[in-house]
Amino acid sequence: MQDNNKPVVHLISKPSNMLKTVYTACRTCYSADYPINIYNSTDDEEKMLKLIERVISSGHYSTIEHIQVSFAISNVSRACTHQLVRHRHMSFSQKSQRYVKEKGQFDFIIPPTIEKNEELKEKFVAFMGEISEKYQEFIDAGIPAEDARAVLPNATASSMVASLNLREMIHLASLRLCTRAQYEIRMLVKAMCDELLKEEAWLKPYLVPKCERLGFCDEDKSCGRKPQLKVQ
Repeated sequence: MQDNNKPVVHLISKPSNMLKTVYTACRTCYSADYPINIYNSTDDEEKMLKLIERVISSGHYSTIEHIQVSFAISNVSRACTHQLVRHRHMSFSQKSQRYVKEKGQFDFIIPPTIEKNEELKEKFVAFMGEISEKYQEFIDAGIPAEDARAVLPNATASSMVASLNLREMIHLASLRLCTRAQYEIRMLVKAMCDELLKEEAWLKPYLVPKCERLGFCDEDKSCGRKPQLKVQ
């Protein structure tokens, strides 16, 4: 088992000049000049940010689809990855439970509501041990890993490479940074955003819960962070 229950995330790939690329896409839509001339002649960050904000605010999202970023993700539960892979316009390469046999005690994630209860935590860990023993019994009996994995729980830790464009990254943040999102995927997406912001701080206004961009909460149950939208 890992030393902690926090997702481990690293940004492993992104364009070398993300800001200029997005600006060039935005400016090309409103310019008679060639895109390469726009790219090579622009270094005014304030000017670029101003146009990008105006274009994105108008809903012209195709301009940010040219940016692709990739993350190395580990120490997340299968319950968490099941949620992540539901997002469209993302690509995933995940540790296979068909081809990778667990050896010894498999890594698992303990939910914080169980973690803080010592008695329940002890029972949870013991149960993971029982599952591990049963899994190994099936493997030793010659059962293929793709069938023995049937006993592995949602708590089983997994790892993956996930890639997505900037439009989907902003959409992912808008939904999964919301306090209504399940805690683990909220931590995962927060870590993904933090990694990207280390390199591209100008994205901070965009990698936020949807209520920050909308100015109101459209969930049926609100945390109170923003006024709730009332449907008449």
